Amino acid sequence: MCGIAGFITSNPNENSIGKLKKMTDVIAHRGPDGEGHWISENGKVGLGHRRLSIIDLSQEANQPMHYMDRYSIVFNGEIYNFVELRENLQKDGYQFHTHSDTEVLMAMYDKYKADALKYLDGMFAFVLYDKKENTAFCVRDRFGEKPFFYNYKKGEYFSFGSEMKCLWAGGTPKVVNNRMLFNYLSFGYLDNPNDLSETFYENCTRLHHSHYILVNIDKLEIQIHKYYDIEWQHINHQITIEQAKEKFHELFYTSVSRRLRSDVPVGSSLSGGLDSSLVVSVVDKLKEGTSQKQSTFSAVFPGFKKDERKFMDYVIEKTNVSPNFITPSDEGLIEDIESLSFHQEEPYGSASIYAQYCVMKLAKQNNVTVLLDGQGADEILAGYHFYYNSFFNELKNTNQTEYQKQLEIYKNLHQSNSINGITKKTLGDRVRAISPSLVKPIKGLRNQIKQLTNPVFNSDFYNTYSKDVFETKGNTFSTLNESLYNSTYRSGSIQQLLRYADRNSMAHSREVRLPFLSHELVEFLFTLPAHYKIHDGWTKWIMRETFDILPEQIRWRKDKIGYEPPQKSWMENPLIIQKIKTGRNKLVENNILNKKILQRDVKAEEACMIDDNSWGHLLSDYLL
Repeated sequence: MCGIAGFITSNPNENSIGKLKKMTDVIAHRGPDGEGHWISENGKVGLGHRRLSIIDLSQEANQPMHYMDRYSIVFNGEIYNFVELRENLQKDGYQFHTHSDTEVLMAMYDKYKADALKYLDGMFAFVLYDKKENTAFCVRDRFGEKPFFYNYKKGEYFSFGSEMKCLWAGGTPKVVNNRMLFNYLSFGYLDNPNDLSETFYENCTRLHHSHYILVNIDKLEIQIHKYYDIEWQHINHQITIEQAKEKFHELFYTSVSRRLRSDVPVGSSLSGGLDSSLVVSVVDKLKEGTSQKQSTFSAVFPGFKKDERKFMDYVIEKTNVSPNFITPSDEGLIEDIESLSFHQEEPYGSASIYAQYCVMKLAKQNNVTVLLDGQGADEILAGYHFYYNSFFNELKNTNQTEYQKQLEIYKNLHQSNSINGITKKTLGDRVRAISPSLVKPIKGLRNQIKQLTNPVFNSDFYNTYSKDVFETKGNTFSTLNESLYNSTYRSGSIQQLLRYADRNSMAHSREVRLPFLSHELVEFLFTLPAHYKIHDGWTKWIMRETFDILPEQIRWRKDKIGYEPPQKSWMENPLIIQKIKTGRNKLVENNILNKKILQRDVKAEEACMIDDNSWGHLLSDYLL
């Protein structure tokens, strides 16, 4: 994993090694092991790279890398199946001078062009310059594990980077996108669900996951293409549960095995939930009979109701691991929030992100460069409890008898669940069920009433942006698979989590790998009927049934906790309260919030609660 940046221009005088170095210096954290800069013979293409050495640690694998006296590339990510791809390419006569996946990637492009992407099992963002065609091929992976931002002016320039700060260092003005800011402060939106390319800053566009850009360098024109989607409507109703379990087992073990390929130490994050516990357990199984001991890294919160230490211990007792723990605190958040926000670049939902940041710091302290993690499982296997709504919607429309039976079982199972409880539809969900077109005007009306009776925003700011309210589909999907597809691919839900993971890991020069996001595994799980994912009240039922290597206490956990810290008590810290007030002051000074907000008390909020939006005011100090 690395950091990339570059500049493509119609005017060669605009390109320089100095400019490229500025763009890569600001992401040195992404690649502390080396740097490289290169400008094409015609002077129009500049590529910059910061290297975190993972595969082939030799100097020959440095980037920008060149191949066949035709291709030049800067690449961030990993191609996990590069060994198999390389073997096939060698049979076709391709020769290689390194042992890196980067060289394999260029050979794949030479053979297949854009179709090469369908053969890749990996996470990636790269720019590949083709000297013969005078084009640049800019790609982001299927689900958005690796970031890619760009700024483009037709006929003049195309600049890009792994982080937005690359663009700012290259001359793009840093200007807040007030439309995004309004929706964030009003409703907590971290993305525009209808356009995931929009960011919190003007002139900084996010390349949509599963898309590529082809830059015609002669004309400085771009074409954007989607190369991948999930066929969520194609359900295999003939597959038996035993067949499904066998295939799941095979695909997951293959995915984990490939993601262990590394020339540096590999460990795992362990939260105590189903997903990370399964990753740790499978890695342990794959290492049986070897002298290798897996290191695990966890955040714990002693005395907090949602602390998951006991579940971590169940896994530790059953596996041969070397556990490491860290206890994030309010004092630590105060000390680190500026750095955390610098790396995240855009707002984040809660202090849970800080817990992950601390886990990555712990891995660095223990010299483990690569961590496997369980992200993605909730979105493809219906792990969140709000998925019950779409599951029961589907069942109600297809089998009334089974619907009544499953609903009763579900209620009996979860009536004593003190963490999640029985899932209830929100007011927004009920309105959507009646008429989806009513949701946006009702949200706008509620906001308007609030603004009139107890104004939050500066009146000019409110009048300018109040008609630009974003809309989502909520939990009113008629089938479970559509709801899962919305979270995995369409709405940006998982993309937010992937952004947190990328920035938190790279802040400490660590790499995160996610076995559940093997596209072959994702595609298979989407073919399974809904009752294989939720059954007899259990989420992730097929996973629980398949993997008996999990400790039983975790395998049949009813509650769902998302690495949640004691945010409410943290926000009662006087220094954090003062930081929130500072954020409010800045928002007032920038004519965003009404000055009356300065007279209101700060309310401590649980993670992901935005009733008072004190958390949003806290982050705004670092956004503006």
